[in-house]
Amino acid sequence: MGLQWCLSSTLKLSPLSILRPISQSTKIPLRRSLLVRALSAATVPTTIASAITPDDYRVVKAPQWKAAIDFKWIRENKEAVAANVKNRNFNANIDLVVELYDKLMNVQKEVEGLRAERNVVANRMKGKLEPSERQKLVEEGKNLKERLVTLEGDLLKLTDELQQEAQCVPNMTHPDVPVGGEDCSTIRKMVGKPREFSFFVKDHVQLGKDLNIFDFDAAAEVSGSKFYYLKNEAVMLELGLINWAVSEVMKRGFTPLTTPEIVRSSVVEKCGFQPRGTNTQVYSIEGSDQCLIGTAEIPVGGIHMDSIIPELSLPLKYVAFSHCFRTEAGAAGAATRGLYRVHQFSKVEMFILCRPEESNSFHKELIEIEEDLFSSLGLHFKTLDMATEDLGAPAYRKFDVEAWMPGLGRYGEISSASNCTDYQSRRLGIRYRPESSVPPKKGKGSSASTQFVHTLNATACAVPRMIVCLLENYQQQDGSVVIPEPLRPFMGGLEIITPKSK
Repeated sequence: MGLQWCLSSTLKLSPLSILRPISQSTKIPLRRSLLVRALSAATVPTTIASAITPDDYRVVKAPQWKAAIDFKWIRENKEAVAANVKNRNFNANIDLVVELYDKLMNVQKEVEGLRAERNVVANRMKGKLEPSERQKLVEEGKNLKERLVTLEGDLLKLTDELQQEAQCVPNMTHPDVPVGGEDCSTIRKMVGKPREFSFFVKDHVQLGKDLNIFDFDAAAEVSGSKFYYLKNEAVMLELGLINWAVSEVMKRGFTPLTTPEIVRSSVVEKCGFQPRGTNTQVYSIEGSDQCLIGTAEIPVGGIHMDSIIPELSLPLKYVAFSHCFRTEAGAAGAATRGLYRVHQFSKVEMFILCRPEESNSFHKELIEIEEDLFSSLGLHFKTLDMATEDLGAPAYRKFDVEAWMPGLGRYGEISSASNCTDYQSRRLGIRYRPESSVPPKKGKGSSASTQFVHTLNATACAVPRMIVCLLENYQQQDGSVVIPEPLRPFMGGLEIITPKSK
């Protein structure tokens, strides 16, 4: 999800469940790690991006796992990859990647040659030999072994260095994506127009105070800044939004999920997020290899990790509810006031795994679902085709939805939809076997007849920002807020939130 991406172990509350008493959650010690850890390496045209300086390599450990990197593709398309890195303003050295790959191939050939020589020597020693000749072969075998040990060490070192460099390379980019910074993004669609008010417009913070549905002050005392309590009708609104979004997306053939909200750091890395770098958006749990999720995209992406999916099972379409946690490192100013940018929030996320040739059409389907959802609530919004410098490392193309927020006096991002092609699947190890291919025989490589799936993700409902939009757009002169009709069945028939009598 494109929203910029905190402190509790949270309850798994099904968005389709009836309200039940909520138990006190257990406090978990958290910290933001300042150690720059190597992110997972990915394949070009799909890899991770991270702004790592040369000095950082002295503290970065060797990769704990390796992705399916197509280095041959990088070498053969060196100019296109370098141009893509430049257009996306990423810190990656394609010349060094190719240089390391060539060195690796040369050392690999030497190793294979020495292994062949060693086998020849071993076979010769099986026959009848004169003692002097046998001793000569023993010495030759010993020398070959010593040379192999040295070269195999070099091979491992080069492999790690190559993975380290490749992790700085972002996914390739759709040819229609505008080149440049965020200001170069183009409008894909404009829906509705701003509502005209005949009275002074309040922002959601003032509305929430007057309606007695938020408490930021108490949350700041309990948890710190950028936390909040929802109260009274705001609780019903959150749960109503979740149930409404899940129900609507399920009608389109998506399987509902609730997900773990604590995952292994490696899964976070494989999805393209940086869990322990400077200015990370991810909360890490101290003394463990686990993190709090910033989006359900991460645990949903991990469901089929290291698996081969039958082609007939594709596409796999999920709609997942989760709480999300983000450090919001570097975020400050009026744009972050109230609910707009917070550390913990509820979100409904869509996720698709499909055949490569279908990912562009499914990307269109996801943004159309978002547009239908927000149109049904009567919101004024625009859909943007985001420019190259605004794309995260995994995204091949990303559409953002920005809705008009009259209290804030500007458009604000409420959703996004990304096609990540095989960027994540090559790292997560998610393949499919085409129907026409024959399963490999026992002992043969399982990947010979398989291909990597494409993954896509999109936000159906990021609850806090939806609350901002609804309160500010549906406020009335008397201070009340009208509930849009599609949400009323999910809020016990509630039609309006009225100010509390003082």
